Amino acid sequence: MAEQIPLHFVFYIAAPPERVWEGLVSPESNRVLFMGAELEVDLKPGGPMKWVGTAPDGKRTTYVHGEVLRSEPPKLWQYTFAMGASSKFSRVTIELVPETEATKVSVTHDQWAEDDSAYAATADGWPRILSRMKTLIETGKTFKPH
Repeated sequence: MAEQIPLHFVFYIAAPPERVWEGLVSPESNRVLFMGAELEVDLKPGGPMKWVGTAPDGKRTTYVHGEVLRSEPPKLWQYTFAMGASSKFSRVTIELVPETEATKVSVTHDQWAEDDSAYAATADGWPRILSRMKTLIETGKTFKPH
């Protein structure tokens, strides 16, 4: 199997970096963006991070888990990423750069294991998540993922 190429996405959100950062890490925006899932994170290097929610069977489940590598609000957030109970970790780097009337949001998702089954879902998921976050921050509402 071929090596997984890094995923890279760039979005521009009409809000200052502080508002975009809040959209990334606040429990309220995460519940909206991830259909009720909650972000549990300690935003310091080595801090645990996970998105948890209620599975269709009613049981508490972890959708994504990892560890904070770097956190420099409101500029940079880097963490390891694994879906579900997987022990195959990749790395996410989110950079926020202020522009005149917007924030440039750059997401790089790299360091994939060759056989990480999360790659395809993540390649599809990032544009959806970033589009929903942009809409939420700019308008106060968003749309269902699909």
